[in-house]
Amino acid sequence: MSFSNVSMKSDFLGMIASGLCLIHCVATPFLFVAGAGLGIPSKAQPTWWGYLDPIFLVLSLLAVFWSIQGTSLRWIKFLFCALWLLLLVIVLNEKFELYPIAEEAIYIPTIGLILLHLYNSRARHNSTRLVKN
Repeated sequence: MSFSNVSMKSDFLGMIASGLCLIHCVATPFLFVAGAGLGIPSKAQPTWWGYLDPIFLVLSLLAVFWSIQGTSLRWIKFLFCALWLLLLVIVLNEKFELYPIAEEAIYIPTIGLILLHLYNSRARHNSTRLVKN
């Protein structure tokens, strides 16, 4: 498998990982509300639920790394890194409760990564199509 093929698939992986992360972030408050309605303590969550954040971060990091290797546009590389670092900071802040940040802040880097992977995928597809013609 060529590096360009891995790089193209990295955008798909990035969109999937960021999309699942977004679903995870949106679903979490609803699960806690539902649990509270059932009398489950608010701090009680399945152990595996807490492992999803690092899994999504690692998958996203790999997708960002491979995507920036496959693009020559500096602004895309910068945005990928900035959005991933922002995601990392927000997740770590949430885990360690360092500063009061709105829960919705996680949506900014997550949606940003989805859109950037989509843009990068389309731009790469268009550039390879132009080269073939």
